Amino acid sequence: MDYLTKKWKMWFKSLDVDHDGKISLQDVEESRNKFTDLHHLLGDKAETVRTDVESWWTTYILKGEHQLTEGQFLSNLTTIYKQDKVDFKAHIQRCFEMIFDVIDTNKDCSIELKEFIFAFKAFGHENEDLVTKTFKRFDKELVPLREMVAAWVQFVTDDDSSNRDIIYEVFQAGV
Repeated sequence: MDYLTKKWKMWFKSLDVDHDGKISLQDVEESRNKFTDLHHLLGDKAETVRTDVESWWTTYILKGEHQLTEGQFLSNLTTIYKQDKVDFKAHIQRCFEMIFDVIDTNKDCSIELKEFIFAFKAFGHENEDLVTKTFKRFDKELVPLREMVAAWVQFVTDDDSSNRDIIYEVFQAGV
């Protein structure tokens, strides 16, 4: 459980877009605005993305709360994890399928470097060199959406520290 808790703390920090020590509706607003601005989305497309990003945040992260402290976030994950690990993994699978469907703006079922950089910037991670190095760990020009989702699901659900975990390595490197 200690290994997962360590990874969940990293995930919490990555979701704290405005770096104020809590996840809140302000983080939702900042991430969706940055994302639509970076992709130069306008009109209906921008509104659809804003709605989808907000839906992801409220469904999978905030879960009806206006804000979460790190302790609340960890407690929520721990409760779901301990109730049923299989259901927890399925829940996290849906979580990342939803957000990566939003991130995949051209709907080619893959993530290219530019999309990856924009996604990280939308979540407050501005170090392009480090994000690029992260993307290159997948060793592909286009990473299939299912591979990207699987990497994130592993990060959030795998409690075996002996397994290689690309996303964990990325956070260890300082993204």
